[in-house]
Amino acid sequence: MKKKIAILGSTGSIGTNSLNILKNDLKNFDIVLLSSDSNYPHIIKQIKKYKPKYFVINNLLVYKKIIKKFKKKKTKILNTFNNIELKRIKFDITISAIVGIAGLEPTIQFAKNSKKILLANKETVICGWHILKNVCKKNYTSIIPVDSEHFSINELTKNYTNKDIQKIYITGSGGPFLRKSINEFKNIRASEAIKHPKWQMGKKISVDSSTMMNKVLESIEAFKLFPFDENKYEIVIHPQSLIHAIVFFKNGQTKLLYHETDMKIPLANAIYNNKINIKNLLKSKSNFLKNITTLSFEPVDKKKFPIVTLLSKNIYRNSGAIVLNACNEVLVGEFLKKRIAFNSIYPCLKRVFRDKDFKKYAIKRSPSIKEIYKIDKWSRQKTLKIIKNK
Repeated sequence: MKKKIAILGSTGSIGTNSLNILKNDLKNFDIVLLSSDSNYPHIIKQIKKYKPKYFVINNLLVYKKIIKKFKKKKTKILNTFNNIELKRIKFDITISAIVGIAGLEPTIQFAKNSKKILLANKETVICGWHILKNVCKKNYTSIIPVDSEHFSINELTKNYTNKDIQKIYITGSGGPFLRKSINEFKNIRASEAIKHPKWQMGKKISVDSSTMMNKVLESIEAFKLFPFDENKYEIVIHPQSLIHAIVFFKNGQTKLLYHETDMKIPLANAIYNNKINIKNLLKSKSNFLKNITTLSFEPVDKKKFPIVTLLSKNIYRNSGAIVLNACNEVLVGEFLKKRIAFNSIYPCLKRVFRDKDFKKYAIKRSPSIKEIYKIDKWSRQKTLKIIKNK
């Protein structure tokens, strides 16, 4: 019997990589549902090529255009996930790849009727892990993180407990500005920040990589996903992006996971439970033994990348992470629109953290979905106010 697949965020980089893996094995997989926000040309291509039973389009204007274009087709076009039919379908695998806080509720919804969630939506973990974890436990849904760092930590720490582990290093390339002089940071343009030297990613995550906010968010995510103390996580620069996590064990052993800079590797292994010959899916045919001579590691320059200093107990254990995530989304959006400078992102975050109301929103331990959105809304409004009065 074919496995039923849902891909939330099918037109983004994770979604398109997932479809590139699955398209070669449609005899074993049934792509039942795809979703996108507003990528009109990609939505059209995916409906024609994969013929999903359902396509959810969040953007109302794009939804109306698509439904008019495909009104005689078998694919049912929806404008919301809150549909009785969808809630009745039992999926084998849901790939959660919606960008931003918009992915929170759909991921929780699909966790209720999926055997396995492949999780690439950071915000669901950062803002609502306590909710998702309980839903998955109640519905016997397994979670596999597919960001390369968390996939690697998951593989390296299976069958180990907190007392076995001394240190977990989350690696980062350093982004496009690793070797740039700090004096030049005030002149960085959005077009430069979105050019990642190793990975092909969307604009938002590329900017996060350039500030190293992606590593801050990944550290928070790792703390929530895995049962290890927050003080065991550390960020380290690895410009080659070939080692994705390093674990130091108390028994004197060190383990690391190597793979090429291709998201299809963690995705395909998660889909196929590590039982796949992946060579035909990869563009690169590089040799590990040749690459190993060029592997290097270095500490983070906190003057260049001060965002890494924001990690604290409030951020790890309380709802400060929700504030951080929301503020950053706003600031990255404003930077991409050329409304603020690159080196304004960190000072604006600090100003939010110093606000008299910050603690009131940041101290909650297990907020409800309604409270998460309230914290998110305050954070966004406060950030925009700070930008306006800057």
